[in-house]
Order: sequence, then structure tokens, then C-alpha cells
Amino acid sequence: MNAPVSPAETLRGTLADLLDGLPPRQAAQAVERLIATYRGATPTDAPILRDRADVAAYAAYRMPATFEAVRSALAAFAAAVPDWVPGSQVDVGGGTGAATWAVTDVWPGARDVTVLDWAEPALALGKELAAAHPDLRDARWQRSRIGAALTVESTDLVTVSYVLNELTEADRAALVDAAASAAQAVVIVEAGTPAGYARVIEARDRLIGAGFRIAAPCPHSAACPIVPGQDWCHFSARVSRSSLHRKVKGGSLPYEDEKFSYVAAARFPVGPAPSRVVRRPQIRKGQVLLDLCETEERLSRTTVTKRHGDLYRAARDADWGDSWPPRAARP
Repeated sequence: MNAPVSPAETLRGTLADLLDGLPPRQAAQAVERLIATYRGATPTDAPILRDRADVAAYAAYRMPATFEAVRSALAAFAAAVPDWVPGSQVDVGGGTGAATWAVTDVWPGARDVTVLDWAEPALALGKELAAAHPDLRDARWQRSRIGAALTVESTDLVTVSYVLNELTEADRAALVDAAASAAQAVVIVEAGTPAGYARVIEARDRLIGAGFRIAAPCPHSAACPIVPGQDWCHFSARVSRSSLHRKVKGGSLPYEDEKFSYVAAARFPVGPAPSRVVRRPQIRKGQVLLDLCETEERLSRTTVTKRHGDLYRAARDADWGDSWPPRAARP
């Protein structure tokens, strides 16, 4: 009996099929323009994705990385709410729908899904892609201005990924407030840069002010212990590159690492991690150094040595972004 195909594999295969006819040169040129917009600091009130060529290039360039980053954030959230499964999702500014695929990967099964975006070509391609997955075939793809006039229908989960960078400060606030008013849970993902982290913290504060509890990555709902301007909280997701992905991005490695910042919050009780590994663990001879964000609203470094036995073995397996200590070692 064949093993079921994962959403990630289905997405990669569907992207390759749909984009096979796009000339690599045209795709590469569109990608260069999109990279400049993606990395820029100037908000825009016009759709970044103008036509199908733009959308195809975007899907090849960004969709696999967005999927992995959102999936990582959702997995951390799911660990904090193990008995909860969203029955509905609204993906705000969802474009081609990477976050809907990520939700299906973390919580398999069909649900009521709505994707809101202002770029019609992105919505059209997203709908085509979704037809390849039985859990997403009935998703609704609606054109919507993402900003002060945004209306979000009542839902279990709102996802917002790589959108806040495109908005003015006022529109960012309006989006987060609309999500908080409509949802039981909100997950926001941004680029893992100092500016991306600042936008996440801004959203985090608004969610807490609206009565939400922080489920991940923070071990608490108090103030972030990171001093602004000195550091920033971000994580990394490994992205497998297809041959199409490598061709469009001009890379040769079979993978890349997507850096991202995120916050996941809920109106219902959550069980956040006792502490979170916030840097790549440093493995040395006979010891592992872990940089942690802890419940006491502080950052600390702990050293786990061979004399800690099973905990040392767990530390050697720990990854950036993991909760700590492992569940089996908790009292």
C-alpha cells in the first residue's frame, strides 16, 4: 500500500505542472522585481502581483518557503493546543494560498476555508493549485482590500503571512484588530528580519490587548525580554528546492533556510512551552549550549552536559525553535 502524499509534496508537484510552460527567463525577470518589492521597506496600496506571469514567478519563488515557515509556526501552535482543531480558516492576504496548505498539513481534513487577497491573478492561480488537494477544493477565493476597510467573517483561525510589510501602520493595526474580532486563534508570520520582528511584536501587543493568550513562540504573554534594536526573535525552516525552484531562483543547493518571525495566539486556554530555543544550539564536546526564552520574561543560556543523561541526548537533538525541556523530561 502506497503511503499518502503529503501536502508539501502535492504542492511541489502541482506547482511544477502549472508553471512548466512559463519561460525561465521571463520567470527570472519577474522574480527579480518581486524580490526587490519583498525586501523593500516602502508599503504599497496596490497589488504587487499584476498578472499571471508575476503570480507564477511568485508561486515558484515564494510559495514553498512561505508554506514551510507557516507550517513551522502552526506546528508550534498546535503543540500548545493539542486538543484543538480549527473547523474553519480565513487566510488574510493569502495570495496563492500557501498558508491554507500549511493548515492542512498540520491539521489534515476538510474545513471551511476562505482566502482574501486584492490580487485577482493570485486568487485565480491559488484556486487552480487548491484543486489538486481534496481538503482545499471547496475553498473560497475572494478579492478584498487588505487594510482599514477589511472585514473578516467569524472563524476559528485567521492566518496572516508575509502581509504586514505591504501595509501602512494604520492598515496593519486595522488588519490585526479585524482578525482579533473575528477569530478564536490568530497566527501571524513575517520575514525573520529586525523589521519583520518589530511588526510581529506590534501585532502581538494588539492581540494581547484584545484578550488573547500567546501560545507560541513565547512561553508567556508578558512583555518580550528582547531589547529593541539589540536583537530580534526569529526562527528558521528548511525548504526543499525542486528543480523548478532552483531554476527560477538561480541556486544550486537542493535546499534553503527560510528565516521568519511569528506569533500565535488564542482566546482559549493554551499551554505554551516552558521555554523556547531561540538560537541554533551549539554542540560542543560533551555539552550543548541552549539559548532560551523563559517564562520569567528573560533570556538565558543553559549548558547541558553528558552528566545530564537523557536530557543531554535530547539537547543534542534539539533544534532552533523547539520547546525546552522535551515533554518526556517535564515534571
